[in-house]
Amino acid sequence: MPDQILLIPGPTPIPAEVSRAMSTEMFNHRGPRFKALQKRLIEGLKQVFQTKERLYILTASGTGAMEAALVNFFSPGERIISMTNGSFGERFAEIGEVYGLQVDKIAVDWGEPLDYKSLEEKLAADPSGDIKAITVVHNESSTGMMNNVQAISKIRGNHPALLIVDMVSSMGAVDIPVDRWGIDVGVTGSQKALMLPPGLAVISVSKRAWEAAQGAGIKSYYFNLHLAQEYFEIGQTPNTPALPQMVAMEVSLGLYFKEGRERCYARHRRMALALRAAIRALGLELLVDDEKASLTVTAVLAPPGVEVDRLRNEMRDYYGVEIAGGQGQLNGRIFRFGHLGAVRELDLAAGIAALEMALVRQGYPVELGRGVQALQKAIMNYS
Repeated sequence: MPDQILLIPGPTPIPAEVSRAMSTEMFNHRGPRFKALQKRLIEGLKQVFQTKERLYILTASGTGAMEAALVNFFSPGERIISMTNGSFGERFAEIGEVYGLQVDKIAVDWGEPLDYKSLEEKLAADPSGDIKAITVVHNESSTGMMNNVQAISKIRGNHPALLIVDMVSSMGAVDIPVDRWGIDVGVTGSQKALMLPPGLAVISVSKRAWEAAQGAGIKSYYFNLHLAQEYFEIGQTPNTPALPQMVAMEVSLGLYFKEGRERCYARHRRMALALRAAIRALGLELLVDDEKASLTVTAVLAPPGVEVDRLRNEMRDYYGVEIAGGQGQLNGRIFRFGHLGAVRELDLAAGIAALEMALVRQGYPVELGRGVQALQKAIMNYS
């Protein structure tokens, strides 16, 4: 089957207009055309991020932006807190350790709520401000949990620690007012809700973070934001940018603003609620409770006797639907639906239909059509 319905946390489907824009001719990335393009993209992305502060486009993956978020603001040996309840929270901690930071993890089991109380206690016990940052993943796509960044910002209060947030799988799909929430460094990637192929990352930097960067002792060649700022002032980037993705980004941002930010948020919420209703109608169990659930990724516990790899393979090979499995300690225990970016409600209907048939193929007792009907009713109820 040549065409597949892509329902994974990323990369996500991209609109046809965005694909066509990728076929752009090459042009001088040191010339006026690029200068004007970058300026327009930065202005648009600041609206998506809801920030008036510095913002940079990097030619990198989301992980590259995570690395940039740690190598520009600290010195070796400085202490940071990494809050972890999934794969990408762990990644933030690992990057910090690679660069010689003293990483104090506040870790819970994957899929469990973050330990906000422990954070409050650690900050209260640090009147001298030795803790330089708090890292957290807003939307932990490995588990389908959305962490409460607003609560963390409130707990941080007047403590000088920077709040550094991975928003890779939520920015654009969920309301994240970066300035209002006091996010000092926020990162995302192009291949999620921004409806682009992989290859670009975006990082926002607050005034507090920029001040901290002036005395940072960790150095990076490729992810040097000081250099990025110098080149931005002359309308360039330090290194060769991904021109096709940047041309396509202007198209994807145009589509995003045409839909409207609030309608985009509502669409993602509607799809998440409808998908969860469908899963429950099939008698399956969700990994995360409703109040903490992601609006872009849903994790489902594999029922007894069902092999996740076989389920995914049959959904793909027989019915043309691609979903994700679990990572790390959740490998083989869950499967995940991504519903962000250019995914539509009818894509989810096809996904649930494929899931029903694949479950039946493994002998799991489901009533065909039950999940699809629940999805349809929920979509109409939430529209």
